[in-house]
Amino acid sequence: MNRMNSNKISEMNLPRERFFLNLISRVLKKLEDMRLKDPQLYFKACHDSRGLLHNLFWSDGISQLDYRLFGDVIAFDATYKKNKYSCPLVIFSGVNHHNQTTVFAAALIADETTDTYVWLLRQLMFAMKGKTPTSIITDGAMAIRNAVRDVFPEKIMTGDYEIPVFKRKWVQLIEEFGIEDKPWVINMYEEKHMWATAYLREHFQRCVAHMRFNEFNADYESTCGVPVMQTCIELLERYAAELYTHEIFLFFRPFFSRAGSMRVLNIDNTDDCIKYIVCKHGRPDFTWTVDFRQEEMIFMCTCLRMESFGIPCENIVKVLVDRDIREIPRSLVLDRWTKKVKSALNDPCGFTRDAVVISRQSALVEFSKQLAAVAAKVPERYEETRDLIMGLYSSYKAADEGDNQPHSGVARSSNPYVHPTTGGSGQPSKKKKRQRCSVCQMEGHKKTTCPWQKDIDNNVIENEAIGSDDGDMCTEATVELDSDS
Repeated sequence: MNRMNSNKISEMNLPRERFFLNLISRVLKKLEDMRLKDPQLYFKACHDSRGLLHNLFWSDGISQLDYRLFGDVIAFDATYKKNKYSCPLVIFSGVNHHNQTTVFAAALIADETTDTYVWLLRQLMFAMKGKTPTSIITDGAMAIRNAVRDVFPEKIMTGDYEIPVFKRKWVQLIEEFGIEDKPWVINMYEEKHMWATAYLREHFQRCVAHMRFNEFNADYESTCGVPVMQTCIELLERYAAELYTHEIFLFFRPFFSRAGSMRVLNIDNTDDCIKYIVCKHGRPDFTWTVDFRQEEMIFMCTCLRMESFGIPCENIVKVLVDRDIREIPRSLVLDRWTKKVKSALNDPCGFTRDAVVISRQSALVEFSKQLAAVAAKVPERYEETRDLIMGLYSSYKAADEGDNQPHSGVARSSNPYVHPTTGGSGQPSKKKKRQRCSVCQMEGHKKTTCPWQKDIDNNVIENEAIGSDDGDMCTEATVELDSDS
């Protein structure tokens, strides 16, 4: 009887297994199609004895390029919302030069064992050509912690505060909520070096595309002019504004203001360096030491903010002002926060070129969509935009073909668009104003026959079916450069 029941259950499971095998085939076919467009895309599938997908890891060329630049600190866990197949989505993420979340890789896994996470981390290292992170941020799951220790035994966690400040803030927090004696609070404090949080939810590909477009927007904003100077240390402030991306500069600027409230208590010249003892105004009992090695132009402060965040602290800024240094020394510049961090990788061939070209194409497509949404509503705007785009296209194509036509990015002069006329006077005929569609603002049809309306209706139906929520499409994790001293 037991054997019969077992056989019956196996027969009932056959359609389900066939479904999963078909689904797996479609997923792998999708990744193969993506690799035709992006030769650098890497994916690896792990199957069980029945041929069912056990684990799937993937990382595209843009993600690998971002990892080369920003993979010094990575975050990963499997606490993301599970899909309808109960497979956790694991996302490897970091922070780019605009302090925005960037995705390095992703994976679907069948279980959350140490062996599975070891497999994932090794796939990550293979995809990233062996480049290991400096620090790894993850949750408290024992399986993940064991896997990290196995694959990256020398890697550590970094904190946002100096140790005394962190301890003070921790005591304030637990006293405020009256949870001093809670076992889980005590356990969390004992394992504080392993804390982490990073979340992305639902519609993975849309979320990644959204984040990448935000990065291009931030790139554009960073190149548009220089912010108004607000501190008395104008030369250093202006240099920082020209050097760092807009977001990082806004984090850094308060350090210039706070440097004005710092005092140099003592300067001690030693054989190998000059030691500055620095304190806040009115707080001579709370000091920091800044070591300055003049020959190498190296600065080190006991607060370790430069080592933690890659941005000079107010103590170092105070020493720069004291020595009348008007530019931020190279030793204090972390390339990952600068405007030109990606330009250094624009080599003329190979991996970087492919990833950069794909990234630029994606950005131009998104910008074009936004332009089209505005320009297509008004005939005059549409014609102007069309002529401008076609002029640029003709100019660039001629330049690529070796023509001597200008290709500076400005459309060549061309005959204006000529509207048809009637009569022999050469003057445009006066026509009755035609009714425009209320959806797309174009002439010649109504809302009920508008092709745009059909697309809108289809999108609404699709979003309702998949439960799309654009307002919650993705959550961006950022590094807070807290300045509490």
